[in-house]
Formats: sequence, structure tokens, C-alpha cells
Amino acid sequence: MSTPDRPEANPSGLPQAYRVVAIGGGTGLSALLHGLKRFAPPRPGSDRLLEDHHAPSVDITAVVTVTDDGGSSGRLRREFAVLPPGDIRNCMVALSEDEALLSRLFQYRFPRGRGLKGHSFGNLFLTALSDVTGDFPQAVRVSSDVLAIAGRIYPSTAQNVTLEAWLEDGTRVEGETRISRSRSRIRRIRLRPRRAKPLPETLHAIAEADLITLGPGSLFTSLIPNLLVEGIPEALRASPALKAYFVNLMWQPGETMQFTAADHVEAIYQHAGEGWLDYVIVNTRPVSEALRKRYARRRAQPVETDFERIERLGVKVLARDLLQEGEKVRHDPVATAQVALELAAEGRRRACGKR
Repeated sequence: MSTPDRPEANPSGLPQAYRVVAIGGGTGLSALLHGLKRFAPPRPGSDRLLEDHHAPSVDITAVVTVTDDGGSSGRLRREFAVLPPGDIRNCMVALSEDEALLSRLFQYRFPRGRGLKGHSFGNLFLTALSDVTGDFPQAVRVSSDVLAIAGRIYPSTAQNVTLEAWLEDGTRVEGETRISRSRSRIRRIRLRPRRAKPLPETLHAIAEADLITLGPGSLFTSLIPNLLVEGIPEALRASPALKAYFVNLMWQPGETMQFTAADHVEAIYQHAGEGWLDYVIVNTRPVSEALRKRYARRRAQPVETDFERIERLGVKVLARDLLQEGEKVRHDPVATAQVALELAAEGRRRACGKR
């Protein structure tokens, strides 16, 4: 893939960075942010250099779901009534200027200790700072400064919300952890309280973006919850930015078994209204036989791209080699970020024509 042209210069003569808003949660969002960080301008006083001086620079905003109720995050939510810090912590580490000591410290998980076992230091740090500042978004901002992250991170809402799901068998399930383990197909989800408000900074970033991405990540527990926050779907439709969805590579047991790429899009539209996505990004590289067999033990298979159905939904398909194989199938951070850069350049051209 060719490198996109550098952004147009602003009145100072310096190129204006592409503005990318990445919405999601979990490891998928962290992978995209890790790739995009290579193109973010270094912070003042930073020793980090851009890897490619000829590549365009990127201004990154991450909007992260806050419905996690499992593991360390869930324990902290129940004991301190704090927003779940885990996904935000992972995004901070992905964008951190210092990937050595500080990021390792924030990811450090206590192996033992009464009340400490299983907690990560970063989760505890965010919880303590939230109590000190009296405001979780402010704790995120201060923590971001400590890690000198290359961008901004906002929780999708500052309210303590719970995720609810209605399944095809008629049952209602409460809580992200229980929803992700559902055996029946998910029909619809919603937040409680219903009218959770976004941060003003999130709405501003969406309005000014060149590209807005969804995913990759868990459809019903990492992506769609962000779209249930009041005002975010309307802001997405009003923004002149290009909107793109990175489709998951594999079925997710408990959430998207037997889902095709078009099924993912239809679920997004069902919850946030139709007609606003421009692109669906899918992987072209086959999963190795060894990993297919490993996933098949959990009855998971690669997500099929049903091109005609997607196009009938009015969405273009962009197909690229995005696969990174290890113990699990993941999106390759560099390849995923390159696609985002390509789309941000197109979004800049379109946005300039609309503004």
C-alpha cells in the first residue's frame, strides 16, 4: 500500500495532522492505536522520533467503552464505584511514549497478596487518581500525562453504566461478562441508565475528524456500547469525516457466532441508525490451518465477507492483508494503521469539501 500524501499545510506552513477518532475497546482498539502511534507527532521534550519523516502525521483521539464488569476492573467498580479502568489502561499503554518501564509498570499484575492478587498497577493507579481528583476523566488526563501518550483518550461517558442484552430465546442478561458468555444469539443491547451523556471533548473530536473508526473489537461489548451513549450517533451522522468499521477476523463465542461481515454492519445500524458508515475493512489473508483448528475447538471460524450484502447496505468494502498470527488471531497494528492513514487522507479531502 502506498503512503498517503502529507496533509495540506495550515497558515503557518506546517502540515496539519490527519485527525483520527478511534472508537472501541479491548485489544482490538489497542492494536490500532499502537500502529497509529508511529505517525503521531512526538510530544514536546520527547526523545521519540517519527519513524518515517515523509509519512503523514496523525492526531489521535480514542473513545473507549466503560461497561467492563469482569476481572480487576469489575472488582474495582464494585468496591469503589469507579468507571472500569482496564480498557483505558490498555489504550494508554498502546499510545505511551515510553514502552519500556512505565508501560510495563502500568501493565504489571500482582501475582499474590490479599486483595491485590489479579489487580494491575495501572488499574489501581487510575482508581486512586480518580478518588484524588474526584473525576474519572480528569484521572485519565493526568495518567495520560504521566505516560506521555501520543494522543488523547476519553471514556465514552463519565456515568457509571451497566450493559443489558436481550437474547433470541427471550431472556434478558445484565452485565458485560455475562453477555459475552451468552449461549443464545444477542438480539439487542442497551445501557442503563438509558440517557448516559458523552464528554463534550468527544463530540468536538468527532465533529473535527477526518476519519472515525469503529473496531476492531467485540461487537456487542466493546463497539456498540459507545454508540448507545446519547448524542454520539447523531454526532457521527453530522460529522463530515469518513466513517469506517474494521470487521473482526473471527467469530466470537458468546457474541457473534456465525456472523458474517454484513451481520456486523446490520447490528451496528440496528443500534445506531442506518446509512452513516462509508467503509467496511476486511482481511484477505487466510488463517493458517493450525490456528483454524485451535479456534474450531471453540466452534469459532473466520468471519465471511459477503460483499453483495454489504454493498446493498450502501457501504464500500476495502479488503487488505491485516492478519497477525501468534497464539491468537489478531489485527496487525502496522497494517491496520496504514489502512487508517489511507482513509484519513480520503476523509480530509472529503471534509475540506464539506466544511
